[in-house]
Amino acid sequence: MPLDSIQASVIAPALALLPAKMSGSRATVMLLAIGLQESGFTQRCQINGPARGLWQFEQGGGISGVLRYPTTQALAISVCQAEGVTPLPSAVYSALATNDILAAVFARLLLWTDPAPLPALGDADTAWEVYTSVWRPGALARDPDGLRARWATNYAAALAQVQQQVTPA
Repeated sequence: MPLDSIQASVIAPALALLPAKMSGSRATVMLLAIGLQESGFTQRCQINGPARGLWQFEQGGGISGVLRYPTTQALAISVCQAEGVTPLPSAVYSALATNDILAAVFARLLLWTDPAPLPALGDADTAWEVYTSVWRPGALARDPDGLRARWATNYAAALAQVQQQVTPA
């Protein structure tokens, strides 16, 4: 799916379900970059793995964390109810295979568990640190250089998409 479609039909509606302070260009860039990194916006079920959704959540990891973390629990429950999903890890896990908006909400909420502000636009190095700290990608142990190189490309594409939307030609 093209990035402009993801931004318009998935990320924007997801952010609209959350408080305004969770929206903005920084959040959108991070969501686009992480989605590109995790699934390329092509895989809702991880190949040879347990993760689900375009942002690749595991039931006992990010899903459970977002549903339990003090700063995200109430919002996660509220959005689950709005989306018709029982706010339990197993139900959210199943829903993420088909509900891209719920997946985007959980991705933004997982980023919200980090107390630091989102990186400034263009700060790919800090964005990488946030991504690896919050997502803890398993591939980091197997191929750190390859994963970091992919991040540079994905972050640049996400940033270009958001900047294009802010200043259309």
